[in-house]
Amino acid sequence: MRGLVLIVEDSEQVAANLEIALEGWQVAVTGSAEEALEVLRQGEVRAVITDLDLPRMDGAELIRRLRRERGDVPVIVTSGRAEASAEELGADAFFGKPYSPAKVREELERLLHEKNS
Repeated sequence: MRGLVLIVEDSEQVAANLEIALEGWQVAVTGSAEEALEVLRQGEVRAVITDLDLPRMDGAELIRRLRRERGDVPVIVTSGRAEASAEELGADAFFGKPYSPAKVREELERLLHEKNS
């Protein structure tokens, strides 16, 4: 088992596409930042892939809270917000929509390999 990857995405179709790309990984999907924080507090999450446009609490606030609680977890953002960047958000990588789920997987694997080296 490679570990748990948390996908935070309120679009079921987008989340499903990412799940398919992450075949072989244990994946948890939440539709909100609040649910994501609960999952992060309960288990061993190795990485997070999040959208920015989420209900109630946006992805940027999720990342700020995640960094305070679990600063070691790699975060990949997938978003339609062209004005955002990974560095500004405190994330490790940023993919603007539309993006290739396979490229997201490649980046996830690179980040985790880098973290474990």
